[in-house]
Amino acid sequence: MRQVVLDTETTGLDFRLGDRVIEIGCVELLNRKLTGQRFHRYLNPEREVEAGALAVHGLSNEFLQDKPRFVEIVAEFLDFVEGAELVIHNAAFDVGFLNNELALQQKSPLEQACPGVVDTLKMARELHPGRRNSLDALCERYAINNSGRTLHGALLDAELLAEVYLAMTRGQESLIMELEAAPVPGLQAGLAAERPSLRVLRASADDLAGHDRVLAEIGKESKGNCIWSEAGTPGD
Repeated sequence: MRQVVLDTETTGLDFRLGDRVIEIGCVELLNRKLTGQRFHRYLNPEREVEAGALAVHGLSNEFLQDKPRFVEIVAEFLDFVEGAELVIHNAAFDVGFLNNELALQQKSPLEQACPGVVDTLKMARELHPGRRNSLDALCERYAINNSGRTLHGALLDAELLAEVYLAMTRGQESLIMELEAAPVPGLQAGLAAERPSLRVLRASADDLAGHDRVLAEIGKESKGNCIWSEAGTPGD
């Protein structure tokens, strides 16, 4: 199974207000292993970076000025994610921004290129209800070294998220492997063992006479509507 762990940085918090993507970072997982394949681009958003966003990721207008625009890298980006399941922390945010960028280039939504999206924030909230589930909090919880994360960065965050995702789902993987590999105790022996022969106990003459007396009494009480009388003698 091919998965792409993805993160973005943006000029602000809402693409509907004109905010744009300024960094895309992706790392590839193949059968739950990091392959070393990456996609990483800084982008010129053609608008100013908001002060609040700058404090989070540190990507200034001056730094982004000579970077390519999204239209210049969109084909390469889609080639990288094509056919992969996406793994994203707070997926609605990143997918919303990327779909906005794609729409500006008259491209189909990201969901057309990728078969599915795993939202690790939603997954973490289900696993750890009532606890902090930011990327930093999850790194601490799963003992993943994030000491180099002084600011947000799309590629670094994608790499950390890949480790977090693998840690969060490792128990599921182990359980599946154990269920596939471990036989159910006694099942194979039970299937292999032959069924013991059954003893057949025949009714004695006294048993049959007693049975007839009971049926006669039931027939009398039911005015001849005793269905067992029609079934025949036991052992017939």
